[in-house]
Amino acid sequence: MRRTRVVIADRHPVTLEGLSSVLRAQRDFKIVALCRDGASCARAIQVFMPDIAIVDISMPDVAGLQTLAVARAAGISTRLVFFVSSVQEGDFAAAGAHAVISKDAELDTLVQILRHVANGQRFLQLPLAGKTTLGQRSAISEKALTALTDRERQIARMVSEGLSNKEIGRRLSITDGTIKVHLHHIFQKLDIGNRTALAALAISQNDNLTLSLGDHEGDKQSRRRHHHP
Repeated sequence: MRRTRVVIADRHPVTLEGLSSVLRAQRDFKIVALCRDGASCARAIQVFMPDIAIVDISMPDVAGLQTLAVARAAGISTRLVFFVSSVQEGDFAAAGAHAVISKDAELDTLVQILRHVANGQRFLQLPLAGKTTLGQRSAISEKALTALTDRERQIARMVSEGLSNKEIGRRLSITDGTIKVHLHHIFQKLDIGNRTALAALAISQNDNLTLSLGDHEGDKQSRRRHHHP
């Protein structure tokens, strides 16, 4: 198994150790350096050439553009992930980020997003971020997911796991063209524009997707028993 090499930079020791502990527990991640400031983060990127650098955007001596410039000048393709205390307004893409993750994110959500970043996807806006509260956004997401069919929920969940259309097709025994049609319908129902937005939404609501699928499967089995005793 190829392991994703990670540098973590955060000025708070508890956050630094906590995040590194979470990733060390995953078989597909390898921590190559822990940094307390921007300068040591830039040096670590040059020395270790990691796949991902998780950077606390609030560190006083760190700037995304400077850190990225160091990597780019050395021909290093490290992907920056900004770790933020709150959902801030800002052009993270211009700062060279591949993703922005709130420190309030669930651990499973954080790990899944990092896996997607390792595969080349970008997460520059948290799901349904805006002026609504976290509770309101969760309620909106749950309501939107109820519009999906069982098959669409299955596909949304598999997208959140990082599976390609080909892999999803093999699991569900359906063609790539059928999956594309399902994705088109999903995008329309959830009012999103691409696979990355779907993955972000599905990751944030993965428990609801699983629960909904379980409920529907239970209903189907109950109906089958009723019609075929």
